[in-house]
Parts: sequence; C-alpha cells; structure tokens
Amino acid sequence: MRVLVIGGSGYVAGLVLPFLAEKHTLRVFDLALPTNPVYDYHQGSINDPAALLKAAEGMDALLYMAMGILNWDTDEGHNSSFDVNVKGVYLALRAAHLAGISHAVYTSSMSVYEGDLFHRHFHDEDIAPDCSHLYGLTKRMGEESCRAASRTWGMTINALRLCLPQSEERWLAETKLGTPTIATTAPDLARALLAALEFKGAGFEAFTISGDYEQTCMNMSKARRLLHWEPLARPVA
Repeated sequence: MRVLVIGGSGYVAGLVLPFLAEKHTLRVFDLALPTNPVYDYHQGSINDPAALLKAAEGMDALLYMAMGILNWDTDEGHNSSFDVNVKGVYLALRAAHLAGISHAVYTSSMSVYEGDLFHRHFHDEDIAPDCSHLYGLTKRMGEESCRAASRTWGMTINALRLCLPQSEERWLAETKLGTPTIATTAPDLARALLAALEFKGAGFEAFTISGDYEQTCMNMSKARRLLHWEPLARPVA
C-alpha cells in the first residue's frame, strides 16, 4: 500500500515509521525533513491545499500524524493547535478525497477526555469526549472533521486515541510490575497503525490505543474485536 504520512517528520512518526515501512511504501509530507532520508519526501504546509493535493496523488491511504506547537499557552501555540489539529485535518482529508483516496487513519489522543486519565474508567469509545483544554479540544475537533469527511465523501476513517507513545526501551525502564501504565510502546503503536490502515469499517470509527495491558482504566475490546490488536508489551520482573 502507498501511504501518505502527513506530519511524518514528528516525534511519534519517528517512533513508528520504521515499522510501517517494512509493510508499506511511505511518502512523508512535512515542513521538516524526516529523520530517515529513504522516505519519499514532499515539503509543504498543511495549510496549502495545492501542496497537499500534489502529495496525495497516486497514494492509496492517508495517515495524519501532524502535531502543533506544544507550548499551548502562547498565541503561537493557539494558532498552531487549530491550524494543525482542525484545519489541517480537514484540508488533508479533502485533498485525499480529491486524489481518489478513500481510506484514512487519524492519530487522535486520549487527551480528548478531561482530567487525569488514571482516575477515570473508559469502558468503551462511545463515552463522549469532553476536554476543554486547548490540545484535547482541538484533537476532538479533528475527530469531528474526520466524521464529517466520512459522511460527506464516503471515506472510511479510523481515529486512534493514543496514550503517551514512547520507545520500547523507555517503557521497559519506567514500567514496573504492579504499577498501572497507559503509556504505549512504539512496536505496539505501530501494530495498531498497521491494523487501522488495513481495517475499513462503516465510515468513522474511534479506537482506544493504550499500553494499559491489564486494562485497569481503559477497555480496549473494540480494538481487539475489529483491529485484532491489543498491547503486547509487558514489564519485566
């Protein structure tokens, strides 16, 4: 499969693209060069519809991984969050549709929910996102852009609500038996993305993706049922 990766030079992309490249042909669209020069690279802004359309031509699927500036309390952070997490999502999906792409994966976040995730129980993905903080608010608005694109253009779109992606080495160093975790290793996240690229359901679907292997606070039965995915990482004794 030929996959257009929007935001393919970012932190999360750096964790997972080496795994995805073993299965698919990747094209990275980003302002910055990707860390791995082997990927087909198109430089451009997600606010440039013409550049997005050019990058989408000839591709089979869209993977949206772009992130805004993380300093959310600044004016620049506010503008970036809306540009990347809302406007950029919509423009990328529109470009994909115009280029004949009918399937997309959006890296959302469990931050679409308010408060400390360890002190809530997420029994399924139908719990309405309720975060009012800038990042979580714009990520859930991005999900709504996906939902609208699915309804308007007939696209199949999977939104993966991610939890603290990190390298496997860091996860093993920080995660201890008997201590709950929600962080997700790069290999587990890569398997989820690969599964989401393959799964084409009925329109828009959201999935909880977490390293909570005991499912202490996050029920991932939907991902197991539809994507045939669950976290495999386990802490060592």
